[in-house]
Amino acid sequence: MTHLIATFFYAGHLRPAPGTWGSLAALPVAGVIYTIVGPWGLVVACILAYALGVWATAVETKGKDNHDPSEIVIDEVVGQWIALLPVAFGAWVRGIEITALWPGWIAAFVLFRLFDITKWGPVGWADKLHGPTGVMLDDVIAGVFAAIGVGVLAALFHLVLL
Repeated sequence: MTHLIATFFYAGHLRPAPGTWGSLAALPVAGVIYTIVGPWGLVVACILAYALGVWATAVETKGKDNHDPSEIVIDEVVGQWIALLPVAFGAWVRGIEITALWPGWIAAFVLFRLFDITKWGPVGWADKLHGPTGVMLDDVIAGVFAAIGVGVLAALFHLVLL
């Protein structure tokens, strides 16, 4: 069970770039969660996936030298879902289908991957923590940065360009 969670239903075994595959796998699942329970359901999913991710990562890495194996992508899933929160709440507030905000989906994906890969600032600090918390926390921070970026881009688009 921990391997299924940690690899997000084996998406972490896809090559190359398992983190990118994990982020991509998170997108349709976020859409389903939003469709069923709305944006607050996505918030709850982030919290649950984080908690399950810490637990599954601890079990999967116990006694191993590598504290952050590439096949563990539940951290990317949580970060990607956080990055999508402005899109989810934007669609909810406007009363429109979440898929209508497809540019936000693309921005959330690209910005999250950018912050996750570059490990800029606090993302890099969290990555160096080692252990399950470090594995999960760097992607949470990358997701928050990406969410801020999505919000800024949306504001620029809606306030300046329209």
